[in-house]
This record gives sequence, structure tokens and C-alpha cells, in this order.
Amino acid sequence: MAGAAFLPQAAMAQDRPDDAPPLQVPSRQDASGQDAGQQDQTPIIDETQFEESLPTISDDMDAPLTPIERTDPIAPPGEPVVEDDDTLPEAAAENPEFVEPLTPLAEFQVDPESAVETASSNENVTIQYDTRIEGFGKTGLEGTFRDLSALEDGDGKAANAAMVAARADEDEKLAVRLLQSVGYYDGTAVATIEQTPPNSGRLTVVLNIEPGELYTLGSVRIDSDPTDPAGLIDKALPLKVGDPIDAVRVQAAEANVSLRLPQQGYPFITLLERDILLDSTDHTGAYTLPIDLGPRVSFGGYRTEPASDDSELAFDTDHIAILSRFEEGQLYDSRKVDDLRQALISTGLFATVSVEPVRTGEVAPDGTEKVDLLVRQDAGPPRTLAVEGGYATGQGIRVEGSWTHRNLFPPEGALIIAGVGGTQEQGLSGTFRRSNAGRRDRTVMLKASIDHSDYQAYESFTGTLSGRISVESTPIWQKRWTYYYGAELVGSNEDRYNFNTNSRDRGTWLIGALPAFLGFDTSDDLLNPTRGFRIKLNLSPETSVRGAVSPYVRGMVEGTAYYPVSDSLVIAGRARVGSIAGIARNDLPPSRRYYAGGGGSVRGFGYQELGPRAPDGKPIGGRSFNEFAIEARYRFGNFGIVPFVDAGQVYESSYPGFSNIRFGAGIGGRFYTNFGPLRLDVATPINRQPGESLISLYISIGQAF
Repeated sequence: MAGAAFLPQAAMAQDRPDDAPPLQVPSRQDASGQDAGQQDQTPIIDETQFEESLPTISDDMDAPLTPIERTDPIAPPGEPVVEDDDTLPEAAAENPEFVEPLTPLAEFQVDPESAVETASSNENVTIQYDTRIEGFGKTGLEGTFRDLSALEDGDGKAANAAMVAARADEDEKLAVRLLQSVGYYDGTAVATIEQTPPNSGRLTVVLNIEPGELYTLGSVRIDSDPTDPAGLIDKALPLKVGDPIDAVRVQAAEANVSLRLPQQGYPFITLLERDILLDSTDHTGAYTLPIDLGPRVSFGGYRTEPASDDSELAFDTDHIAILSRFEEGQLYDSRKVDDLRQALISTGLFATVSVEPVRTGEVAPDGTEKVDLLVRQDAGPPRTLAVEGGYATGQGIRVEGSWTHRNLFPPEGALIIAGVGGTQEQGLSGTFRRSNAGRRDRTVMLKASIDHSDYQAYESFTGTLSGRISVESTPIWQKRWTYYYGAELVGSNEDRYNFNTNSRDRGTWLIGALPAFLGFDTSDDLLNPTRGFRIKLNLSPETSVRGAVSPYVRGMVEGTAYYPVSDSLVIAGRARVGSIAGIARNDLPPSRRYYAGGGGSVRGFGYQELGPRAPDGKPIGGRSFNEFAIEARYRFGNFGIVPFVDAGQVYESSYPGFSNIRFGAGIGGRFYTNFGPLRLDVATPINRQPGESLISLYISIGQAF
């Protein structure tokens, strides 16, 4: 037992049985061969002497102990120890330096000797290195690798060589991952570090890439229940045999399945973990995608509940049904659910809102399972304060503010109180508006207003009662077709130039109108369009009553177009014409005539500045007009420059002509925000006439058209 040699003999003896023979310990011999145990064995002290030195033990257990006499260890045995003098020897004299007073702490010198040189701990040691990448070749990954590389991110500098080596190691792993992500599963990457030139202290890291063979799909298999109709998953999964096993391509194909199947009746589809079995002999992979298809479903009813314990509901399921664009029993389509969610958001009544299908277990006549749509809602603040303002030559400063309660009369019954204050216009109005009234996107509005206007062409005090039914665009929900129709009753007291008396007088008119509008919009943005076109048609049969009843018709057509020359340059154009038929100009209230000039008309001219003038030099308006504009909208970042040319004229006749067209030219600046561009335009009339503005300035929100 070799191991036993490391154990002590006592430990070994404890394992011997009681009846074992005595353990024989071999004797040690000296150099002469004589047994060491047989050498001089004279005792240090004999037994008699030892016993005599012991004190006598008394039989009385309470007796005091007998003192033991010490013997001098160097004295002969038996002789008493000579007692020393109890006095200690005199201590040696203390070093005089020890009794000197300590140096005061304030005078203690703590600075090192000037001769001692130490390296600054703040000194930064930097190693310069270059990076060379070889071998990515046809993989097309070098650009992606450099964007993610730790070596490239270090800008060729590191604190020490170990840091360079660590970055190189990370880049090796990165290169291999990138190669595998596009199908090069045998790819390798090896980094070497060397000094170039030798002993220069500057390092060069060379990363050698060996992509290997590209792996392609050898088979594509879908493990799923059959769909109705058959082949829906096959059509939605754009992978075929021979395609590279590219991670991005595979994930995009699977995402397409998750997107398309809920649009065709399968909202509960779940893609399980894919499996790709690689074959290194022919460099192919067998792709398998297991899918839990879930039931094929159709639309059922609606449910709603608060989004949290402290949430409130904005409206009930009956109004939710009005906002949807599908009927019960139709095949489930996630696009229609997304449309409902967007319609709910566009009401502006929610802090949070979500829509999701909930299984009911009820089977429809066509064999699908009905699902209810669960709307979780949290009503947002219903009140809004808004202020907007602008400035234009001829109109001066104009500020409009409003207070809105968007759900004072649920569902979606809003009350709006608005006021206008400006240098030439003041007014107050109250509006009731019900959005999505009885059907999706329909708005019913009733309005009462009083207004005072003091322009160069006329001064008026006007009261209006109006109502309309409309479908309109909003910044959140821009519609292709828009329209409105309604009725107005207007009472207005205005001044005018009376050609019969060749002087100004005031008159009161009562006007009844049935205005209507139709619009078609293919543009890509309501406030800042960059492509598409818009067409607008306004038509308003009206009757003016001032002594006699004078019926007439007002009409206007406008078209705008937007063409993107590049990502930063858009050419925009507009044409607009208007006509009033059935009444003489002088019988029209001045506020119902057509005028031109201003920021929303022909820039370069003041508000209402174009067109015929009265003998006193003030504009008198007309029964027809035309306007044209073209501008180049160049954008750089959040800013833009817009040179433009506008043209137009107002005519006394009922139909516009093309004589005496006036032009204005200018340049504008734009500051683009998340709610639309802020606009500042400066323009001047071409061939300016006496009385016309030299420079016109316009400030507002949104493009000119």
C-alpha cells in the first residue's frame, strides 16, 4: 500500500487488532553498525534523586502546599539555587533624540525630495494601430462589418496592446456571425497583430476572412393544418429551393406569413420555432416551419372595457359599431381592424385605445368561428384650448382662439366657442358639432356668429346662422373624397360705393344661401403635400334681399398639383376661377363679391387689392376672377426656401377673362414642424401701379396651397 507510507505510525497502530503480536520497530544503527539503542543510556537524573525532589504530600487535604525549592539548572544536581537580588539592573541611558519635543504638524514636511522622480498617473499611454480586412469579397458584408466593428469604432487608438487584441477577438466573432447570417456557415475569421514596421510600436491588425461555400435551401416544408382556401401559407411564404439561407430574408418571409394570414381569416396564427438542418456535403439546408394555425374566424360583435381600474369610457359599443367598415359575419380581416383603431384615434377622445379579437366559440353558418372585438379605452381630456395667428399686408394682425369640449354631448358632440381679434376683423362664434353622426365620417354642424370687418373694400357688421352636413379631411384622417352641403342665413349692414349717387352709403341686406362643396384629393399630406393633385368645386345658390329679391349663383373651381423633382425639391402649381351669375355687381352686398390679392390669393398685392376700384380709389370687387401660381419648394432639413410667381385679376363681368393679368413675385421661408410648416412669404407686384403695396408680407401655418 503505497499510500500508507504517508500516514503516521500512530494512525496505523490504531487499526491493529488487540490480539496482534507486538509491532516490531527496526532498530537504527550508527555508522559502525552498533545498535543505537545499545549506546550510552545513562539517565539524566536517577529515580532516587527525582523522588527526593518531590514535596511531601500531607494527608490533610486542607493543608497549605509545600513550596518547591528551585534548583539552578546549571548547578550540580541537589544543590539549591542561589537567589538573585530582587533589584533590577539600572536601565541604559535613553537616546537623547527620544526626549526631544515633536515637530509641530503644520511644519512637518510631507513633500517628497526634489530628487525623487515619479511617473504621472494621469499620463495617457496610447497605441496606434491600423486595420486591414481581407476576404469578404462577394459576400457584400464589408460595409456592414465596418459599421459594427470594434476595431473601426476605436478609430485606430487603444490604451494598450491587450485592448487591441480584445477588439480583434470581438471582430473575429462578429465576422463569423455576419457570414452565417447570409448563409456562409463554414466561414472563418482569423485576426493577426504585428508591428509595422518592426519595432516601431505601431500595430497592424489583419483580419483574414474565409467565407467558404454558400448554403442554400434544399427543401422548404411547412408543418401546419390545411388552410381554407388551400395554399394560403405557401403564397404568403416567399421562400423557394435554391434561395440562400439568409437570416434577414427568412425572417422577412416569416413576418409576411404573420401579416397576411390575419388578413384572410386567421388572426390567432402562431409561428413556432423554425428548424434548418444543414448538410455540409452539398451545402444545403432543410427548412421546416411549424405553425399553429388557429381557427378560421369571422366578425361577431363588440365589447368594451376600461383600459385600467381608473379609466373612463369615451363612448359605448353602439358608437364603436358606427366607426367600423365591416358587417357582422364577414370574414375577419386585420386591415379592417386597424382601420377601426385609426378611426377611434382620430376622434381625439382617447388617452389610450386598443382593439383585439376575442374568441367566442360560436360557430357561424359558413363554418367559421365568430370573434368579438374587444376595445379597451381610456378617455382623454375632452377640453382643448387653441390659439393661432398670422399677419398679412392689407389684413394686418389676426389672432384666433378657441375653447372646445369634444364630448360635451356624447357621443362626439362638441361645443366650440371661438373668437377672432385683429386689426381689421373682430368676431365671436359658437358651434355645435357632432362627428360620426349616424355613420362613419359624417359631421353635422350648427353655428351662430357675429363679426365686424373693416377692410379697404368695405366695412360690415354681420350676423350668421348656418348649418351643414360634411365629410372633411383632418391632419390625422385625410380623405380622398370630401364634401359638404348646408344652409346659411346672413344679415349684414355694410357700406358701399353707390354709383347712382357717386358717394358711399350704408345698407342692410338679408341673404339666404345653400352652399355646397365637392373635393377630390390624391395628395400625400394635408398641410405639406409633395405629390398628387386636388380638385375643388364650390357652388352656392343665393338670394339677396334689399327691398327686392335678387337670386344669383356663386361658383368656383380650383385645381392644385404637386410634382417631386427630387427628395428635396417639389414644384407646386395652382389655378382657380370663380363666377357669379344672375345679378348685377352693384346689387350684390360688398361682402359677397369676389376679390383678389393677399397671402391665400395673389401674393405681392395687399388683401383685396386687385381688381376694379371705385372713384374714391377703394376696391369694389367683381363678379368673376382668375388666379394662377407656381412655386418651387426646396427643403433642407427642417428649413426651406420657396421662390414663387403668382398671377390673377378680378373682373366686373360674370365670367373671367385673361386681360390685364397682374403678376407678383417673391420668395418665402419655411420652418417644418411635426404639425406642419410655418410660412413667411415676402413678395412685390411686378409693374406696380400707384396705390399698390411695394412689399407684402405673409405669415401663417401651412403651405400657400
